Amino acid sequence: MKKKDHPTPSTPVWVEPPSSDSVQGRRWNDLVQAVGEEIGEPLTAALERIHTFTSTGQIDRAEMRALRRDVETAREVGIKAQQIARLGSGRVRQAPEPVQLTEMLQGAVNHRSRDIHARGILIKPKLRPVEVVVDASLLFGLLNTVVDWSLRHARSSIELWVDVKSWPRHAVLSCRYVHSLSDEQDSRSQALAARVSLDSLTWRLIEETARVMGLPLQRHTEGQHTLLSVEFPHTSSETAKSLRHLDLDQGFSPSTQHQPVAGNQVLVVGARRELRAEIKEAIKDMGLVIDLVSSVNQAVDFCTESLPHAVIFESALRGDKLRQLQAELLDEVPDMVFIEILEEGNRFETSGFDHASMAKVGRGALATALPSVLVYELSNSI
Repeated sequence: MKKKDHPTPSTPVWVEPPSSDSVQGRRWNDLVQAVGEEIGEPLTAALERIHTFTSTGQIDRAEMRALRRDVETAREVGIKAQQIARLGSGRVRQAPEPVQLTEMLQGAVNHRSRDIHARGILIKPKLRPVEVVVDASLLFGLLNTVVDWSLRHARSSIELWVDVKSWPRHAVLSCRYVHSLSDEQDSRSQALAARVSLDSLTWRLIEETARVMGLPLQRHTEGQHTLLSVEFPHTSSETAKSLRHLDLDQGFSPSTQHQPVAGNQVLVVGARRELRAEIKEAIKDMGLVIDLVSSVNQAVDFCTESLPHAVIFESALRGDKLRQLQAELLDEVPDMVFIEILEEGNRFETSGFDHASMAKVGRGALATALPSVLVYELSNSI
């Protein structure tokens, strides 16, 4: 049967802002229930492994990896819940600016290339260069979450489109994949099972991010296929007009240097516990996913399983091993951020144009300068 480039599914799910307090209350009740369900399973599995270890006094490498995976899964659920709560608080300050949607989407896909290959997923892109006016950091988070959600459910390939509607001339991001290969269920049972599975906490984060950004969002399921579409009202020729009509007194500022970077993963590499604690304290309120390791070897092991968006490392650890790790990571993700923490001084410097040099922050300036440097570096890597 010939595939249609643009299917018209029959079971749409339209996402829009809550229209009443009761709807909003129901939405948050559903969220709390979803958090409980998704965090309960990995924590229960982790607790069982701990009980086994306590009773036997032994745990092999495979069990240790499984325990770590369970704990990390539970932590991911908690982080997503925090992100949704932050978006729903009404305190997110956006900085709309022209952003290349296609380039940012390609960056999100490239960052997950390791997972894509490991899962045997084929990405089928059909991407038209399009510029949209949005908050770059929120868009970065939205695209990463869409890629994550698709990878968790796709069974063979993911089709990605970026195109522009004829009228109104709005950019549209579409993502289509097969969510099931089972032929045992009838179409109605498949649709119901798919709906339950797809309504994960990751999906709720997509919903909430799109709602805050004012982006119409649709999800369709038809048989074994799922189609997600995100529309961008401020597109291309609308750019200049949109920027002129923004009310800057409402907290909007067209600058990439003061954007929230919540949800980015930061790896802190420091041999001394007190320095790791200082770094974590300096950036703890930024909504980041922070992981701490005490050696370059541990950093290598960490990056083998998960790619961070930024690496902050102690200057004393600079050497051949670190340079090799940096080269390997930059080869895989060319815009990955590296920040060196100098032992003394209050000075700091950014990486310069196109990350030509490495960002540096003196230990005496951690509290005052590290957050700003990190925001600048992450924003310029988006």
